[in-house]
Amino acid sequence: MDIAKNNLNLILPVGTQVVTRVEIKNAAGEISCLRGAVGVIIKSPTDNSHTYQIQLPDGTEVNLRRQEFSIRKHFQSEGLEPPADFLADYNLYDAVIYRCIVGSRAYGLDNSQSDIDRRGIYLPSAELHWSLYGIPEQLENNDTQECYWELQKFLILALKANPNVLECLYTPLVETATPLAEKLLAIRDIFLSQLVYQTYNSYVLSQFKKMEQDLRNKGGIRWKHAMHLIRLLLSGITVMKEGFVPVKVEAWRSQLLAIRDRQISWEEVNAWRLSLHQDFDRAFALTHLPERPDYERANAFLIEARRQMATLE
Repeated sequence: MDIAKNNLNLILPVGTQVVTRVEIKNAAGEISCLRGAVGVIIKSPTDNSHTYQIQLPDGTEVNLRRQEFSIRKHFQSEGLEPPADFLADYNLYDAVIYRCIVGSRAYGLDNSQSDIDRRGIYLPSAELHWSLYGIPEQLENNDTQECYWELQKFLILALKANPNVLECLYTPLVETATPLAEKLLAIRDIFLSQLVYQTYNSYVLSQFKKMEQDLRNKGGIRWKHAMHLIRLLLSGITVMKEGFVPVKVEAWRSQLLAIRDRQISWEEVNAWRLSLHQDFDRAFALTHLPERPDYERANAFLIEARRQMATLE
């Protein structure tokens, strides 16, 4: 599908390569431009009610309206997009191999209004995975607060120390775990490395900067978000010191809820945050975690999972 053709206000710039969708004949009835010819825009109109001036490889210039040509890279991608009903015969949620609860309920910070956030992993059939059209990297249902990553995507995020994914591996609230998922949980420590220090610190720093901007520009922040940023720092410190991801935050529950309920001032929250960064630095300097996660074991697990799905076909 030509993505741009549906936007009537989009004027394509000079230099854009295009493919003609019509055949053009000169006054003598001779074909001067083949349907499917490649050209380049040399003059754009001011609006899409007028024509584009397009130069063909032999130097011939033709004038075409927007519906009479396609952007070349879009034209060549047609047919590579999955048909609208490609996945209609498959319920990818049936391929979920790991389902867990994360978020406030797993942290022990929930109240009666808290959602149930489910996350996990899905592993599609080999036939789908091998198909020309591929499979989605994640399944998401906002209505039910569910998100499941395809196994390879999940492993890559875990290797990069994505906190949401690491918490999936350590949450105490597991609803579904196939034997393959149990194997992954048994080796979950392979994903813990010093990258946690960089990832967690970077996220907290950038988010607190945005909060400071919100305070200046809007006069307020999302206090629940601030609570979870402090929780993330506390979690990172424990990962560095003890080599596991603490999901339930019983020891800090009252202080964290005080942030959410605005019982602590912004100045106090920020001071605690700065103090935790120092603790994080010290824990990082003394950690026994490796510099990098165990890529080889993660890769071996993925290959094993792929082979298992192939043998089921």
